[in-house]
Amino acid sequence: MDTTLYIKNMVCNRCIMVVEEQMNKWALPISHIALGEVTTSASISPDLLETIRKELDMLGFELIDNKRLQTVERIKTAIIDLIYQKDLGQKLNLSTWLEKELHQDYAHLSAWFSEVEATTIEKFFIAQKIERVKELLQYDELTLSQIADQMHYSSVAYLSNQFKKVTGLSPSQFKQSTENTRMPLDAVKSYK
Repeated sequence: MDTTLYIKNMVCNRCIMVVEEQMNKWALPISHIALGEVTTSASISPDLLETIRKELDMLGFELIDNKRLQTVERIKTAIIDLIYQKDLGQKLNLSTWLEKELHQDYAHLSAWFSEVEATTIEKFFIAQKIERVKELLQYDELTLSQIADQMHYSSVAYLSNQFKKVTGLSPSQFKQSTENTRMPLDAVKSYK
């Protein structure tokens, strides 16, 4: 019987590698690994589960037992994954997309997310998009117009307005700033 572990703060490919190394250390064969979760075909004893919990905690991760918290982490992981996809469709309806990805009603997902995170899914999505825009601005490889197109904003003006609303800076002010105001993806909550 497969056992799936849901892991908070497992939000990047490097995180997947770290968890994969740990699973190998514990001699737990991996049948599936993705952002926020890992599935093993081995059974996990209560003692081993406690070891896993403690060691993941020392690495900055957290094992999630509560179904509501697991669902919220799956939402966050799905959104982060979506933002970093290059082939994101222009006409994305976030609520429909999340329903399809998580196989649950959006109203249910939204209520749980708001209850656990004290913000809305939409605000979290926007905050994550802005973090990605910050990253692209710092790379200085794309024009603002190209960034707006890649992030599927309807215009540069809309991107600039949303960026300023979230960060307090225009994109050009952000680029000129010497202070790195980017946040780790697992620390991004939402904008105010």
